[in-house]
Amino acid sequence: MSSANVAVPAHTRIKGMYAHLDCLLTGIERLKHEKLTGFQVLSPLPRHEILDAVYEGRPSPVRWWTLSGAVFGLNIGFLLTSLTAMQWPMINPGGKPTVSLPPQAVIMFECTILFGALFTLLGLITHTGLPGWFLDKSLQDPRASDDKFGIVFLRASKKDEARIAEILRSSGAIEVTTGDDTVHEVPNA
Repeated sequence: MSSANVAVPAHTRIKGMYAHLDCLLTGIERLKHEKLTGFQVLSPLPRHEILDAVYEGRPSPVRWWTLSGAVFGLNIGFLLTSLTAMQWPMINPGGKPTVSLPPQAVIMFECTILFGALFTLLGLITHTGLPGWFLDKSLQDPRASDDKFGIVFLRASKKDEARIAEILRSSGAIEVTTGDDTVHEVPNA
């Protein structure tokens, strides 16, 4: 096969590592100013400044998981108590209804809380990408769990590669790597 027939990938990985939070925030702002999107941020700890810079004040999508779980739990609580009362009917004195909301309210409330919490956990796991078994190796940089911050483009356009690398360097990145060099291997680990 000749070298003229070898397909050059249209995308590449780019990673910039930062020693300080303010440099990382500067890098995020400059990338957004240049309309370069599709990056992920690595951080050793949760910081509201990073969330504000990346999400621009948009609320978390996990809240919809919580609402869905709460509505689901409320319906499950109602069905559980109603179908149980219908399955084992008792003598209802004075024409009281078999399915009545006041005695079922406690069970419905508890199911609302239970399923709201479980759906929230499921939403958190889904949106954070946990577990990280299938994460790209460039996102599994052990320095980001110690004391460094990072910006990673997993599929940056080849034509934007030089521009992205320059923005990362000019914003204070201590290291900018591209391609397969974005994977950081720990010696003797």
